Amino acid sequence: MVFGAFDCLHPGHLDFFKQAKKHGDYLIVSVGTDKNVKKIKGRRPLFNEEERLALVRECKIVDRAVLGRESKFYEHIADYRPDIICLGYDQWAQEDDVTTKLSKVGLGKTKVLRLKPYQQSRAKSKVVKTKSVDF
Repeated sequence: MVFGAFDCLHPGHLDFFKQAKKHGDYLIVSVGTDKNVKKIKGRRPLFNEEERLALVRECKIVDRAVLGRESKFYEHIADYRPDIICLGYDQWAQEDDVTTKLSKVGLGKTKVLRLKPYQQSRAKSKVVKTKSVDF
């Protein structure tokens, strides 16, 4: 299971999904709500939560795309009972903290992994949205 805003899907997101899929056989992607994206990133996403969810659902590598919750995040994770949670290289959550909170919702056996960046200077939503990138 992975989490993110996934605003303006780009090759970095696809690589994130591919890396996560290597750690399991069923990939669940939780797309952040508009409210949470604004809270975490300090700005509204370019595309609303339903549009972002629809785009992620179109990715063939994704087995299931769901809309995240605005609160009780670990209960949201418990609804899907993932064996592994993959964090992006730049996500704010710390592996140990996530593991501890997962235990509190009955997911003590869920592994938490930090994935590697794709091409940090090219394939990051902030970079794609703020400057021209030569591909």
